[in-house]
Amino acid sequence: MADFIQVRGFEEAIRPPVRPKRARITDHGTVTSRSRADMAPRARLDRIARRVPEVMVKITGRTKDGGHLAAHLAYISRNAALPLEGPDGERLETRDAVKALATDWMAEVEADPRRRKDASVSLSIVLSMPPGTDPFRMHDASRAFAARTFGETHPYVFAFHTDERHPHVHLTVRTLGHDGRKLNPRKADLEQWRQTFAAVLRDRGVEAEATPRRARGVVRKAEIGAVLRMRERFDTGQGAPSKADIGAVRAALDQARRQPWIAPSRERQVAVRKYFVAQAVALSRSPDTEDQRLAKTLEAFVKTMPPVETRREALAKEIEGRAVKATIKDREPTRRR
Repeated sequence: MADFIQVRGFEEAIRPPVRPKRARITDHGTVTSRSRADMAPRARLDRIARRVPEVMVKITGRTKDGGHLAAHLAYISRNAALPLEGPDGERLETRDAVKALATDWMAEVEADPRRRKDASVSLSIVLSMPPGTDPFRMHDASRAFAARTFGETHPYVFAFHTDERHPHVHLTVRTLGHDGRKLNPRKADLEQWRQTFAAVLRDRGVEAEATPRRARGVVRKAEIGAVLRMRERFDTGQGAPSKADIGAVRAALDQARRQPWIAPSRERQVAVRKYFVAQAVALSRSPDTEDQRLAKTLEAFVKTMPPVETRREALAKEIEGRAVKATIKDREPTRRR
Protein backbone atom coordinates (compact mmCIF):
# COMPACT_ATOMS: atom_id res chain seq x y z
CA MET A 1 0.00 0.00 0.00
CA ALA A 2 1.29 3.47 -0.88
CA ASP A 3 2.06 6.02 1.82
CA PHE A 4 -1.12 7.71 2.99
CA ILE A 5 -1.31 11.29 1.74
CA GLN A 6 -3.34 13.18 4.31
CA VAL A 7 -4.85 16.49 3.24
CA ARG A 8 -5.24 19.27 5.76
CA GLY A 9 -8.40 19.10 7.86
CA PHE A 10 -8.50 15.58 9.27
CA GLU A 11 -7.61 16.54 12.84
CA GLU A 12 -10.31 19.21 12.88
CA ALA A 13 -12.90 16.85 11.43
CA ILE A 14 -12.42 14.24 14.17
CA ARG A 15 -11.43 16.57 16.99
CA PRO A 16 -13.57 15.86 20.07
CA PRO A 17 -15.79 18.68 21.36
CA VAL A 18 -13.63 18.95 24.48
CA ARG A 19 -9.89 19.05 25.05
CA PRO A 20 -8.36 15.86 26.51
CA LYS A 21 -6.20 17.97 28.85
CA ARG A 22 -9.37 19.01 30.68
CA ALA A 23 -9.98 15.47 31.86
CA ARG A 24 -10.24 15.53 35.63
CA ILE A 25 -9.86 11.94 36.79
CA THR A 26 -8.77 9.81 33.84
CA ASP A 27 -5.17 8.68 34.10
CA HIS A 28 -3.56 9.84 30.85
CA GLY A 29 -1.38 6.75 30.92
CA THR A 30 -4.46 4.63 30.19
CA VAL A 31 -5.77 6.82 27.38
CA THR A 32 -5.80 5.25 23.95
CA SER A 33 -2.43 6.02 22.42
CA ARG A 34 -2.17 7.59 19.00
CA SER A 35 0.76 5.28 18.31
CA ARG A 36 -1.68 2.37 17.96
CA ALA A 37 -1.97 1.24 14.35
CA ASP A 38 -5.78 1.38 14.52
CA MET A 39 -5.60 5.05 15.56
CA ALA A 40 -3.67 6.11 12.46
CA PRO A 41 -5.53 8.67 10.27
CA ARG A 42 -6.05 6.23 7.40
CA ALA A 43 -7.47 3.52 9.67
CA ARG A 44 -9.86 5.93 11.35
CA LEU A 45 -10.90 7.47 8.03
CA ASP A 46 -11.68 4.00 6.67
CA ARG A 47 -13.87 3.19 9.69
CA ILE A 48 -15.68 6.52 9.43
CA ALA A 49 -16.34 6.08 5.70
CA ARG A 50 -17.67 2.55 6.24
CA ARG A 51 -19.90 3.79 9.07
CA VAL A 52 -18.44 1.41 11.62
CA PRO A 53 -20.71 1.20 14.70
CA GLU A 54 -20.21 3.96 17.24
CA VAL A 55 -19.75 3.10 20.90
CA MET A 56 -21.85 4.71 23.60
CA VAL A 57 -20.50 5.51 27.06
CA LYS A 58 -23.09 7.39 29.07
CA ILE A 59 -23.44 8.48 32.69
CA THR A 60 -27.02 7.65 33.65
CA GLY A 61 -27.13 8.74 37.28
CA ARG A 62 -25.73 8.70 40.80
CA THR A 63 -26.84 7.04 44.02
CA LYS A 64 -27.18 9.22 47.10
CA ASP A 65 -27.37 6.81 50.05
CA GLY A 66 -27.17 3.16 51.05
CA GLY A 67 -30.80 2.39 50.26
CA HIS A 68 -30.56 3.99 46.84
CA LEU A 69 -27.34 2.08 46.09
CA ALA A 70 -28.85 -1.26 47.19
CA ALA A 71 -31.93 -0.65 45.02
CA HIS A 72 -29.77 0.25 42.03
CA LEU A 73 -27.58 -2.85 42.38
CA ALA A 74 -30.70 -5.00 42.70
CA TYR A 75 -32.06 -3.42 39.53
CA ILE A 76 -28.99 -3.92 37.35
CA SER A 77 -28.54 -7.50 38.64
CA ARG A 78 -32.24 -8.23 38.09
CA ASN A 79 -32.50 -9.13 41.79
CA ALA A 80 -29.42 -11.36 41.56
CA ALA A 81 -30.71 -13.19 38.48
CA LEU A 82 -27.62 -11.79 36.71
CA PRO A 83 -24.17 -11.88 38.35
CA LEU A 84 -22.42 -8.67 39.27
CA GLU A 85 -18.79 -8.78 38.22
CA GLY A 86 -16.04 -6.87 39.96
CA PRO A 87 -12.26 -6.55 39.68
CA ASP A 88 -10.15 -9.70 39.35
CA GLY A 89 -13.11 -11.83 38.29
CA GLU A 90 -15.09 -11.32 41.50
CA ARG A 91 -18.74 -12.40 41.04
CA LEU A 92 -21.74 -11.61 43.25
CA GLU A 93 -24.53 -14.09 42.51
CA THR A 94 -26.91 -13.88 45.48
CA ARG A 95 -29.15 -11.17 46.91
CA ASP A 96 -27.29 -11.30 50.21
CA ALA A 97 -23.97 -10.74 48.45
CA VAL A 98 -25.36 -7.75 46.56
CA LYS A 99 -26.80 -6.25 49.76
CA ALA A 100 -23.52 -6.83 51.57
CA LEU A 101 -21.62 -4.96 48.86
CA ALA A 102 -23.95 -1.97 49.18
CA THR A 103 -23.48 -2.01 52.96
CA ASP A 104 -19.68 -2.22 52.68
CA TRP A 105 -19.46 0.60 50.15
CA MET A 106 -21.72 2.83 52.23
CA ALA A 107 -19.74 2.16 55.39
CA GLU A 108 -16.48 3.23 53.72
CA VAL A 109 -18.10 6.31 52.21
CA GLU A 110 -19.57 7.37 55.58
CA ALA A 111 -16.17 6.90 57.23
CA ASP A 112 -14.68 9.54 54.96
CA PRO A 113 -14.28 12.69 57.13
CA ARG A 114 -14.40 14.93 54.06
CA ARG A 115 -17.74 13.62 52.80
CA ARG A 116 -20.59 16.08 52.35
CA LYS A 117 -24.10 15.00 53.31
CA ASP A 118 -25.35 15.43 49.73
CA ALA A 119 -22.36 13.66 48.13
CA SER A 120 -23.08 10.73 45.84
CA VAL A 121 -22.11 7.18 46.75
CA SER A 122 -21.71 5.72 43.26
CA LEU A 123 -21.72 6.69 39.60
CA SER A 124 -23.86 4.75 37.10
CA ILE A 125 -22.43 4.26 33.60
CA VAL A 126 -23.90 2.45 30.59
CA LEU A 127 -21.69 0.94 27.87
CA SER A 128 -23.59 0.11 24.71
CA MET A 129 -23.21 -1.08 21.13
CA PRO A 130 -25.75 -1.45 18.29
CA PRO A 131 -27.82 -4.62 17.75
CA GLY A 132 -25.87 -7.49 16.21
CA THR A 133 -22.71 -6.95 18.24
CA ASP A 134 -21.19 -10.23 19.38
CA PRO A 135 -22.30 -10.51 23.03
CA PHE A 136 -19.33 -12.60 24.22
CA ARG A 137 -16.77 -10.14 22.83
CA MET A 138 -18.81 -7.18 24.05
CA HIS A 139 -18.85 -8.69 27.54
CA ASP A 140 -15.11 -9.29 27.54
CA ALA A 141 -14.42 -5.80 26.19
CA SER A 142 -16.55 -4.27 28.95
CA ARG A 143 -14.60 -6.25 31.53
CA ALA A 144 -11.34 -4.94 30.07
CA PHE A 145 -12.63 -1.37 29.91
CA ALA A 146 -13.69 -1.38 33.55
CA ALA A 147 -10.37 -2.84 34.69
CA ARG A 148 -8.32 -0.43 32.60
CA THR A 149 -10.31 2.66 33.57
CA PHE A 150 -11.12 2.04 37.25
CA GLY A 151 -9.26 -1.08 38.35
CA GLU A 152 -6.47 0.73 40.18
CA THR A 153 -8.46 3.69 41.47
CA HIS A 154 -12.09 2.91 42.33
CA PRO A 155 -14.16 -0.17 43.31
CA TYR A 156 -16.74 -1.18 40.71
CA VAL A 157 -19.20 -3.86 39.65
CA PHE A 158 -21.03 -4.37 36.39
CA ALA A 159 -23.85 -6.42 34.93
CA PHE A 160 -24.11 -7.47 31.29
CA HIS A 161 -27.61 -7.25 29.78
CA THR A 162 -28.75 -8.99 26.59
CA ASP A 163 -32.50 -8.73 27.18
CA GLU A 164 -32.83 -5.84 24.73
CA ARG A 165 -32.01 -5.48 21.04
CA HIS A 166 -28.62 -3.96 21.72
CA PRO A 167 -26.21 -5.52 24.23
CA HIS A 168 -25.26 -3.16 27.03
CA VAL A 169 -23.49 -3.05 30.36
CA HIS A 170 -24.53 -1.30 33.56
CA LEU A 171 -21.31 -0.30 35.30
CA THR A 172 -21.50 1.08 38.85
CA VAL A 173 -18.39 2.73 40.29
CA ARG A 174 -17.97 3.88 43.88
CA THR A 175 -17.21 7.60 43.88
CA LEU A 176 -14.76 7.27 46.79
CA GLY A 177 -11.49 5.89 45.45
CA HIS A 178 -9.04 3.60 47.20
CA ASP A 179 -6.85 6.62 47.94
CA GLY A 180 -9.72 8.91 48.93
CA ARG A 181 -9.90 10.49 45.50
CA LYS A 182 -13.45 11.38 44.40
CA LEU A 183 -14.87 10.31 41.05
CA ASN A 184 -16.27 13.42 39.40
CA PRO A 185 -15.68 13.09 35.63
CA ARG A 186 -15.79 15.89 33.12
CA LYS A 187 -16.86 15.69 29.49
CA ALA A 188 -13.22 15.17 28.54
CA ASP A 189 -13.12 12.05 30.72
CA LEU A 190 -16.19 10.68 28.94
CA GLU A 191 -14.57 11.30 25.58
CA GLN A 192 -11.46 9.40 26.66
CA TRP A 193 -13.63 6.59 28.01
CA ARG A 194 -15.32 6.32 24.61
CA GLN A 195 -11.95 6.01 22.89
CA THR A 196 -10.81 3.36 25.37
CA PHE A 197 -14.01 1.33 25.00
CA ALA A 198 -13.78 1.43 21.19
CA ALA A 199 -10.14 0.35 21.36
CA VAL A 200 -10.76 -2.69 23.60
CA LEU A 201 -13.62 -3.74 21.32
CA ARG A 202 -11.35 -3.57 18.26
CA ASP A 203 -8.73 -5.57 20.17
CA ARG A 204 -11.36 -8.33 20.33
CA GLY A 205 -12.28 -8.22 16.67
CA VAL A 206 -15.36 -5.99 17.02
CA GLU A 207 -15.39 -3.04 14.65
CA ALA A 208 -16.05 0.08 16.71
CA GLU A 209 -15.34 3.78 16.53
CA ALA A 210 -15.74 6.85 18.74
CA THR A 211 -16.03 9.97 16.63
CA PRO A 212 -17.67 13.34 17.30
CA ARG A 213 -21.05 14.04 15.71
CA ARG A 214 -19.54 16.50 13.25
CA ALA A 215 -17.51 13.73 11.59
CA ARG A 216 -20.76 11.89 10.81
CA GLY A 217 -22.63 14.97 9.63
CA VAL A 218 -24.85 15.08 12.70
CA VAL A 219 -25.56 18.45 14.32
CA ARG A 220 -28.33 17.56 16.76
CA LYS A 221 -27.47 16.23 20.23
CA ALA A 222 -28.92 12.92 21.35
CA GLU A 223 -32.07 13.36 23.37
CA ILE A 224 -32.38 12.40 27.02
CA GLY A 225 -33.92 8.96 27.60
CA ALA A 226 -36.53 10.31 30.03
CA VAL A 227 -37.77 12.75 27.38
CA LEU A 228 -38.00 9.98 24.79
CA ARG A 229 -40.01 7.79 27.15
CA MET A 230 -42.40 10.64 27.98
CA ARG A 231 -42.86 11.28 24.25
CA GLU A 232 -43.67 7.63 23.63
CA ARG A 233 -46.30 7.69 26.37
CA PHE A 234 -47.77 10.92 25.00
CA ASP A 235 -47.90 9.54 21.44
CA THR A 236 -49.91 6.56 22.70
CA GLY A 237 -52.25 8.76 24.72
CA GLN A 238 -50.90 7.62 28.08
CA GLY A 239 -49.37 10.81 29.42
CA ALA A 240 -48.67 14.49 29.04
CA PRO A 241 -45.92 15.90 26.80
CA SER A 242 -42.60 16.74 28.41
CA LYS A 243 -41.64 20.34 29.15
CA ALA A 244 -38.72 19.89 26.77
CA ASP A 245 -41.05 18.98 23.88
CA ILE A 246 -43.43 21.84 24.70
CA GLY A 247 -40.53 24.27 24.69
CA ALA A 248 -39.17 22.85 21.43
CA VAL A 249 -42.53 23.26 19.67
CA ARG A 250 -42.88 26.84 20.92
CA ALA A 251 -39.37 27.62 19.67
CA ALA A 252 -40.18 26.10 16.27
CA LEU A 253 -43.29 28.28 15.98
CA ASP A 254 -41.38 31.40 17.00
CA GLN A 255 -39.79 32.32 13.69
CA ALA A 256 -38.46 35.60 15.08
CA ARG A 257 -36.33 33.87 17.70
CA ARG A 258 -32.64 34.08 16.84
CA GLN A 259 -30.40 31.01 16.79
CA PRO A 260 -26.83 32.33 16.59
CA TRP A 261 -25.33 28.84 16.88
CA ILE A 262 -26.80 27.62 13.56
CA ALA A 263 -24.39 29.53 11.29
CA PRO A 264 -21.21 28.23 13.01
CA SER A 265 -22.66 24.71 12.96
CA ARG A 266 -23.26 24.91 9.20
CA GLU A 267 -19.78 26.32 8.66
CA ARG A 268 -18.23 23.40 10.56
CA GLN A 269 -20.18 20.92 8.46
CA VAL A 270 -19.09 22.62 5.24
CA ALA A 271 -15.46 22.40 6.38
CA VAL A 272 -15.78 18.72 7.37
CA ARG A 273 -17.42 17.74 4.10
CA LYS A 274 -14.86 19.71 2.09
CA TYR A 275 -12.13 17.77 3.83
CA PHE A 276 -13.72 14.42 3.03
CA VAL A 277 -14.16 15.40 -0.63
CA ALA A 278 -10.55 16.62 -0.88
CA GLN A 279 -9.29 13.44 0.76
CA ALA A 280 -11.35 11.30 -1.62
CA VAL A 281 -9.84 13.13 -4.59
CA ALA A 282 -6.31 12.65 -3.23
CA LEU A 283 -6.90 8.94 -2.69
CA SER A 284 -8.44 8.47 -6.14
CA ARG A 285 -5.19 9.67 -7.71
CA SER A 286 -3.17 7.02 -5.90
CA PRO A 287 -1.99 4.00 -7.95
CA ASP A 288 -2.85 1.74 -5.02
CA THR A 289 -6.13 -0.15 -5.41
CA GLU A 290 -6.89 0.02 -1.68
CA ASP A 291 -6.56 3.79 -1.76
CA GLN A 292 -8.91 3.94 -4.75
CA ARG A 293 -11.40 1.73 -2.93
CA LEU A 294 -11.29 4.01 0.10
CA ALA A 295 -11.78 7.02 -2.17
CA LYS A 296 -15.00 5.53 -3.56
CA THR A 297 -16.22 4.58 -0.09
CA LEU A 298 -15.48 8.05 1.20
CA GLU A 299 -17.23 9.66 -1.77
CA ALA A 300 -20.33 7.55 -1.15
CA PHE A 301 -20.19 8.44 2.54
CA VAL A 302 -20.25 12.17 1.81
CA LYS A 303 -23.20 11.79 -0.55
CA THR A 304 -25.24 10.06 2.15
CA MET A 305 -24.37 12.42 5.01
CA PRO A 306 -27.57 13.84 6.52
CA PRO A 307 -28.68 17.40 5.76
CA VAL A 308 -27.62 20.03 8.27
CA GLU A 309 -30.86 20.55 10.16
CA THR A 310 -31.56 21.63 13.73
CA ARG A 311 -34.39 20.14 15.75
CA ARG A 312 -36.20 23.47 15.54
CA GLU A 313 -36.04 23.36 11.75
CA ALA A 314 -37.18 19.73 11.67
CA LEU A 315 -40.13 20.50 13.97
CA ALA A 316 -41.09 23.54 11.91
CA LYS A 317 -41.23 21.37 8.77
CA GLU A 318 -43.26 18.73 10.59
CA ILE A 319 -45.75 21.31 11.89
CA GLU A 320 -46.07 22.85 8.44
CA GLY A 321 -46.59 19.41 6.89
CA ARG A 322 -49.34 18.56 9.34
CA ALA A 323 -51.04 21.90 8.65
CA VAL A 324 -51.00 21.22 4.91
CA LYS A 325 -52.44 17.71 5.41
CA ALA A 326 -55.17 19.10 7.65
CA THR A 327 -56.07 21.71 5.02
CA ILE A 328 -56.25 19.08 2.28
CA LYS A 329 -58.39 16.84 4.48
CA ASP A 330 -60.80 19.69 5.21
CA ARG A 331 -61.21 20.36 1.49
CA GLU A 332 -61.87 16.75 0.51
CA PRO A 333 -65.66 16.74 1.23
CA THR A 334 -66.07 19.90 -0.86
CA ARG A 335 -64.31 18.30 -3.81
CA ARG A 336 -66.47 15.18 -3.59
CA ARG A 337 -69.64 17.26 -3.81
